[in-house]
Amino acid sequence: MSTEHTLDKLDRSILRRLQENGRETYDVIGEQVGLSPSAVLRRVKRLEEAGVIERYVALVPPEKVGLGLTAYLNVRLEKSTEIHKRNPMDAFKQSVQNWPEVVECASLTGDMDYLLRVVVSDMQHYSRFIMETLLKHPSVADCKTSFVLDRVKATTSVPV
Repeated sequence: MSTEHTLDKLDRSILRRLQENGRETYDVIGEQVGLSPSAVLRRVKRLEEAGVIERYVALVPPEKVGLGLTAYLNVRLEKSTEIHKRNPMDAFKQSVQNWPEVVECASLTGDMDYLLRVVVSDMQHYSRFIMETLLKHPSVADCKTSFVLDRVKATTSVPV
């Protein structure tokens, strides 16, 4: 499977509608894009098999479940570590998978190595995460935090 899939106009239209509402029926999508429900189903199955549609999820606003504080953390790692002679990036990437507060982690260019998006209930929860988890990790050299004051735009849709 190649990393890029060729999408025609109808595929893009179907994807836009599914990104707006992943539970929309093929009947409704078909009416909107000018296809029969079975033709929409065939296209969606092909997009799923090609990995263009990865999965379907429920989007949960963090504040609705008691996670009212969002922070972005720039993390710089030690350049070498003695932890079983492992690469510090490998050790960090493995650990971050098990930290539920981290909802997104991206590797960066520049002075810092990673950007984490962290959601927590409050400042105490944030402090516990920093002091008892992140800064205790042997690969972490430094971190800098910015707190979200207002979410101006938040979408899971990509422009297709």
